[in-house]
Amino acid sequence: MNAISIQNLTKTYATGTKALKGVNLEVKEGDFFGLLGANGAGKTTIIGIMTSLVTKTSGKAKIFDFDLDTDLNKAKKEVGVVPQEFNFSIWEKVIDIVVAQGGYFGVPRSVAMDRAEEILKALDLWVKKDQPARTLSGGMKRRLMIARALIHHPRLIFLDEPTAGVDVELRHGMWKYLNNLNNHGTTIFLTTHYLEEAEELCRNVAIIKEGEIVRNDTVKNLIGSLEKQTYILTVQASKNHKKVNGYDVKNIDDTTLEIDLTKKQTMSQLIHDFHEHGYVVQDIRPKGNRLEQLFLNILQSK
Repeated sequence: MNAISIQNLTKTYATGTKALKGVNLEVKEGDFFGLLGANGAGKTTIIGIMTSLVTKTSGKAKIFDFDLDTDLNKAKKEVGVVPQEFNFSIWEKVIDIVVAQGGYFGVPRSVAMDRAEEILKALDLWVKKDQPARTLSGGMKRRLMIARALIHHPRLIFLDEPTAGVDVELRHGMWKYLNNLNNHGTTIFLTTHYLEEAEELCRNVAIIKEGEIVRNDTVKNLIGSLEKQTYILTVQASKNHKKVNGYDVKNIDDTTLEIDLTKKQTMSQLIHDFHEHGYVVQDIRPKGNRLEQLFLNILQSK
């Protein structure tokens, strides 16, 4: 079944801003789904409506089989939410924040304590359990919000930029945890500005622009639709290099080249052609992130 079903969803704020303009979207149960868009595109508005924090103007929305208009309480029990902003008391202890959240969903305290221990250990927060939240680093606070969202074992979790401001090491640790969570059946709906995060984690991605879904496909298909990809080649310094026709090449320095490769040009052919013209290729890497390149192309298009 679908974990999320959205039909003709619109939202116009009191200021007259049309945040959503007839959005249609389906997310299958068990998917790791990414919603990408610029600031103000409508990502957080969609999450707000799906979690009952924002009132829709029109349209239909379901969480699993529960219509948000008629079965809101049942739908909310299936959902965990990790918002952009920290929204817990910084004076409460870590363990109390997580366990108290379970109480809102009818989880007995004894059960919540056991679950909290398991989740906090998995997120490397157990040693901080008796400390007030104000003493945590920014990355730890992010992980605390994930722990709180999972205490009632939701089938669907919304992550609204969960790794914003988190350093690289912690971010990769969170990726591993979220992947494991998804592999055990939890549906994950992710918004992020880190495009490498979406490429690494998500199987399917939608791109929203000015309140409308403009692309919705698998990550593999979206990346495959790129007309060209840019690579950085590191080559051995030499005075015997010859110009290689048929390639768009930019010399960064004596040993670094930037090359645009079209869909018809293969990497093996590139290496062969450059070798034939006196180049010894030592390293090849993509310039930037492929999904990011597509994302920018879409945002810049009219």
